[in-house]
Amino acid sequence: MRVLIIGGGTGGMCLAHGLRRTGVDLTVYERDRTRADGLHGYRVGINPTGNRALRECLPPDLFDTFVATCARSPRYFNVLDERLRFTASVPLREDVDPVDSERSVSRMTLRQVLFTGMEDVVRFDKTFTRYERNGDGTVTACFADGTSATGDVLVAADGASSPVRRQYLPHAKLVDAGIIAVGGKVPITDETRALLPPEAFNGLSLLFAPKGRFCIWHVMEFKWDRDAGVKHGVGGNDTELIRRWPGLLYDNTRDYINWGFWASVDKYPPGVMDLRGQDLVRLVLDMTPGWHPNLRRLFGLSDPGSCFPINIRTSVPIEPWRSSSITLLGDAIHTMTPGQGVGANTALRDAALLCRQLAAAHRGERPLLEAVAAYEAEMIPYGFARVADSLAQNGTSGSDALHKPVIGRLMLAFTRTYFRAVDRVPAVRRQFLNGLYTYRSG
Repeated sequence: MRVLIIGGGTGGMCLAHGLRRTGVDLTVYERDRTRADGLHGYRVGINPTGNRALRECLPPDLFDTFVATCARSPRYFNVLDERLRFTASVPLREDVDPVDSERSVSRMTLRQVLFTGMEDVVRFDKTFTRYERNGDGTVTACFADGTSATGDVLVAADGASSPVRRQYLPHAKLVDAGIIAVGGKVPITDETRALLPPEAFNGLSLLFAPKGRFCIWHVMEFKWDRDAGVKHGVGGNDTELIRRWPGLLYDNTRDYINWGFWASVDKYPPGVMDLRGQDLVRLVLDMTPGWHPNLRRLFGLSDPGSCFPINIRTSVPIEPWRSSSITLLGDAIHTMTPGQGVGANTALRDAALLCRQLAAAHRGERPLLEAVAAYEAEMIPYGFARVADSLAQNGTSGSDALHKPVIGRLMLAFTRTYFRAVDRVPAVRRQFLNGLYTYRSG
């Protein structure tokens, strides 16, 4: 059996590792020209679901490298207002278990971990254009450079704008969620460190502001310094893993404060999606005139090259389709908003599940199409359930009441009241934390 994977992102590369460990012949086709291309330097939270998938698919030493290259995990979940006052600050559990923990990782770093040891099966600068089905049941993938490849299975792991999905499931649509987000990174220095309170610097902070403005802050501190040397005090095993990991040669990730600002589309001026760099920083400053000077200073100190806008989109659920030698995983089939922070983890879950099914077919334990059908029968319900969950989170849909001019003020007051209870009432805090960890572990 030969598998063609279109897209070298998180889910596609996790699948590739898993299939390789089972002896399946595979090739990954990635449109970026090199492994260091693309805007991959932002935080992704890997929860126990994602950890389990990575441990299942990666070689053990590479999974250990993944754990060693994660950033320090947040120690608090904070809710702030625009004046940098705490509505809630909840201590989080320690990440002592390599699997049953919440991990913070740079997307670029995770990308380099997943490319490690896979140089012989990844083809860069390969832009997929279309596929053709063959009479013998195989499928041929065609690329913009005139080349093609034929395999028994074609897996679309090519993201939200998947050209495979457009051809295979043309009725599967993406719609705008009514939200535009702006992201940026601030290098950690003595000055920027001092601009956040200790709980915010050591935590993950969600900011609710009037007029339907929101922001999230993550502080990312790694085990290597600006010169790519292992920091003093890092444990011996991690030191050895990082020093002999070749991926650091391609990874420019260094300690930073990551922020993401969002509001409904109607709050932005026309042409916002065409803005970049310092123009975006100025726009965010224009939209936050009453915010605390420290927060505005952090916006102003952002690396302009790291700032970009995102038009948040989400998948429209569809009915199951007749399974074939073509299948999909991750954002290629169930694009979701960042509301629950589980998009990457759901892609990893897909990868591990699909790997198990294809491995069973490879061993002759079940027919190939039956294996694909079993994967899709499980993936479709949980994938679209996660899409719905992400839309239901506070402020992640433009239709959310928090974005409305009158009722939005009432909803903001209600939200702040709830989080004050989380902060001050032990029973409510326990219920909040148990729900958070239970959901992200499932």
